[in-house]
Amino acid sequence: MDTVRITVAGTHTFVARLERDRAPQTCAHFMEMLPYRQQLIHVRWSGEACWIPLGDFLLPVGVENATCYPAPGEILFYPGGFSETEILLPYGPTCFASKMGQLAGNHFLTIIEGAEGLQDLGSLVLWHGAQEIVFTEHNQ
Repeated sequence: MDTVRITVAGTHTFVARLERDRAPQTCAHFMEMLPYRQQLIHVRWSGEACWIPLGDFLLPVGVENATCYPAPGEILFYPGGFSETEILLPYGPTCFASKMGQLAGNHFLTIIEGAEGLQDLGSLVLWHGAQEIVFTEHNQ
């Protein structure tokens, strides 16, 4: 399987391509976590993005396809280290950062369907708070 379905608040659905060639370890470990259900909240320091804080959870991978400036729909998994582990979902201009400063996360998913709904998703989370997000296998 090369795609993942992402559903937020039961109303926003996206399909994302796994970046297996560029982030193989990150993709493999993430796929082992599916189905994955969590809360999505708005970022504090990174601009127009939402994130899933994972606290002390450590993703056992190194740097793969890392970026500080993901485009809307380029989802990052920060494996922990300088800041807490997290998944970042940009919906607009983003410079990935934490209270510790700028970070680089592993770009492991790219939204290929539903991207036109990213701005609405960002507004929902910004103005209405935490929303449930669910990642599942996408059967094409």
